[in-house]
Amino acid sequence: MKLYSFFRSGTSHRLRIALNLKGIATDYVAVDLRVDEQLKPTFKAVNPQGLVPALDTGEQVMIQSPAIIEWLEETHPTPALLPTGAHARAHVRALAAMVGCDIHPINNRRILQTLRQQFGANEDAINAWCGHWISEGFDAYEALIAADKTRGRFSFGDTPTLADVYLIPQVESARRFKIDLNRWPLINAIDQACSEIDAFKKAAPGQQPDAG
Repeated sequence: MKLYSFFRSGTSHRLRIALNLKGIATDYVAVDLRVDEQLKPTFKAVNPQGLVPALDTGEQVMIQSPAIIEWLEETHPTPALLPTGAHARAHVRALAAMVGCDIHPINNRRILQTLRQQFGANEDAINAWCGHWISEGFDAYEALIAADKTRGRFSFGDTPTLADVYLIPQVESARRFKIDLNRWPLINAIDQACSEIDAFKKAAPGQQPDAG
């Protein structure tokens, strides 16, 4: 398999974590977002949307990290990223969606570049924008996991789930935008627990071939 990825992309980061947790090795193909390589014809032939990640399985090229991760869960069910039971699965999916649908999309590179180039936002304004939406999302995430009295070391239970796959890249992003994470002790503790697992360590931005 070929993984088209950018080291600092949150969506690429979450897919790398999922692949590592499933024990699936890929050939890493770097797509440099810093020079808009994702918009060039070579990559547009891979993904017409011009976004990372993309996963070439040899049979087809899959795009959109939620769809790829769902495919991984269906085709490589062990270890599971979703718990058993419809209510538990809905809870974990909701936590993941808080990050994937409500925090990350309005803080990704396309949005920030538009704020800079079309609306004249400086870096202080960019950091304030990201800080606002990440903080609002993390406040809700922290409240939900605090209310779960049966929760273990992770967002749900005592093993990583889909929720952690989404959360940890967003924590990394929060650090990049200089957000004080001490405000969310439970999220901080989950981040620490994940940082002890090889699948998360190896997926970290600084460990990728194109980091620098």
